[in-house]
Amino acid sequence: MTVLLWILAVLAVPTLLFGLWIAGVFLKEFFRPSGDVDPDVAEAMGLLPAERQNTEYAGPLPTGVESALAAVRGGDWKAAAKLMHDTGRDWERRSSAAYLLAEIAAKEDDWLLAWEADRPDDPDAAVVRARSTVILAWDLRGGKLAKYTTGEQFGGFHRMLERSREEIGRAAALNPDDPTPFITEIWVALGLGYPHAEMDRLWTEITARAPHHYEAHFSALQYWCAKWRGSEKLATEFAERAAANAPLGGLLTVLPLIAHFEHDTSDDAEADRTPKMIGRVDAGLADAAAADPTHPRLPELRHLLAYYLALQDRDDAALEQFKLVDGYVNALPWRYQGDGEAMAAYYCRIRNASAAVVAAASSTD
Repeated sequence: MTVLLWILAVLAVPTLLFGLWIAGVFLKEFFRPSGDVDPDVAEAMGLLPAERQNTEYAGPLPTGVESALAAVRGGDWKAAAKLMHDTGRDWERRSSAAYLLAEIAAKEDDWLLAWEADRPDDPDAAVVRARSTVILAWDLRGGKLAKYTTGEQFGGFHRMLERSREEIGRAAALNPDDPTPFITEIWVALGLGYPHAEMDRLWTEITARAPHHYEAHFSALQYWCAKWRGSEKLATEFAERAAANAPLGGLLTVLPLIAHFEHDTSDDAEADRTPKMIGRVDAGLADAAAADPTHPRLPELRHLLAYYLALQDRDDAALEQFKLVDGYVNALPWRYQGDGEAMAAYYCRIRNASAAVVAAASSTD
């Protein structure tokens, strides 16, 4: 009888393990439905609902920047001049500040005209002007696919980009060490279709000044994507080479994740769970942990990490990243969902699913 009971116990172990596995699968699927997840679970963890997500930025602005931008919107060009001056030779923050100011100037530039009139050869004003002209060009084009973009839109787009080249050249001449004018030109290269050799020349100018600049690499990766002037192969090679050569904490491990995201047309999450993708996410986690917490681009990496960790069913780690960026959604992958409301809704759906899984696992402990 003892032997018989022992045999039955041994046979029962695989059945028990299979049952636990099935229960785990069911738990994952139950709390990761295709529809909405109860938002109360996420909100009980202190996470914000969709209507309270900031759809303008990927994360909070650095200290003092928000008040400076508010002053600029009120017409105070000296606040813009101070913001740019204070970045010094921190090229990462300089390009970020120039972009934020240029976005304002692309809509209303009276304050920039006053700045230029008072300081006609100020390289800071010049680089903001160059960036604003490129932003205005892309605004004229619109964000729709080419087949939905009118000839009139394309005409204005191309004329404005051509005009920006002179402004970019002037900004570069006024501050020869600054990579920002050349980074700005990448978006001209996309729009006007620079040949690869010309893009290589531009890239040499940038990396001679800032070899591991985040925005430069993000912008160049867009150029090399299949939807613009490259291919999946060229984009992936560029991304992996840059990530491999970058110092830890420089955030360039995000590039292979972006290259994958830009070219992934499958609805099957298995493509996001391969050993290679898990390794890329792990590299991103190490990069984020080593980064300066005030790096202006750190939230962009965290958003993608949260997304892929959720797809890989690594919900505890995903939730940790979600908590670090919650309240802001203007980043990949949410940005490609459409307007602000759609961005926030998609972000919260993925986030809430991970939160529900974590909450359910905690309640069974």
